[in-house]
Amino acid sequence: MNILKLLAALALTGLIISGCSSHKDIHAASRESAGIAPNPSVTKEAILQVFGADTWSWRGWFAIHTWIAAKRTGEAEYTVYDVVGWRSHHGQPVMMIKQDVPDRYWYGSKPRLLREHRGVGVDELIDAVDMAAHDYPWKATYKAFPGPNSNTFTAWIAKQVPKLDLDLPFSAIGSGYVD
Repeated sequence: MNILKLLAALALTGLIISGCSSHKDIHAASRESAGIAPNPSVTKEAILQVFGADTWSWRGWFAIHTWIAAKRTGEAEYTVYDVVGWRSHHGQPVMMIKQDVPDRYWYGSKPRLLREHRGVGVDELIDAVDMAAHDYPWKATYKAFPGPNSNTFTAWIAKQVPKLDLDLPFSAIGSGYVD
């Protein structure tokens, strides 16, 4: 019986180690749309969405990366608000606001919709999010733990714009940095 326990423990350890040393290439991981966000050329109403996706590699077992996507009434593209730490390695600010695919896979991880606002009054909510993003105090600073990181950014926006009515999950590590 003890040999069976030992073999089971060794098998489990092997699975864990193989998951930690992924052979996947982050540069080849999918960054395509997950098909969650409405097509802006068809959907004319204002839309604000908050997404979360498992982080890269073994960190995805317990942590997510979050970002915000918004499209004002009648706009043909989404604006994405996010923070990514490795931008600083290329001399860029970690916070970025740009027109982009709103619901793209986070380096192979399918995003999930954490919050959505649509229709009347959402343009004003988007304006408030945009203003809060421009006031974000850690635009050039990133630290995976305890923050500031991508989840700190999303939590900062939520704190500045209570009408977002956004509660990030426990796996949004760094979201408590703003408290």
